[in-house]
Amino acid sequence: MLNEYYPLVVISMIAIALGFFVVLLGSILGPRRPTQHKGQPYESGMIPYGPGTRRISVRYYLVAVLFILFDIEVVFFLPWAVAFRKLGVSGFILMVIFAVILEIAFVYAWKKGALEWE
Repeated sequence: MLNEYYPLVVISMIAIALGFFVVLLGSILGPRRPTQHKGQPYESGMIPYGPGTRRISVRYYLVAVLFILFDIEVVFFLPWAVAFRKLGVSGFILMVIFAVILEIAFVYAWKKGALEWE
């Protein structure tokens, strides 16, 4: 029974060993004499101005979360389309209900201004 998991364990061990090897190689071959000039930020050949971090509006994260949410929900349509004939009328009705709920959520987010980008 456990023989079925042997390839998964071998690939996992190889991936872990490779990760440790790359980190070790980077620390061995990496820069050893950091100077102030080397430690300065570099941005497309130009001297950067201002702080390295900026405050990002909450709207950015809201749009990102909504995109992920609607993207994941739309992924449910592919298996439904593949098994459409086997599911019959009941499967069609359930997917229509799902699509209506999804559309209501989309319209709600739209009306609340969550999709507006300023």
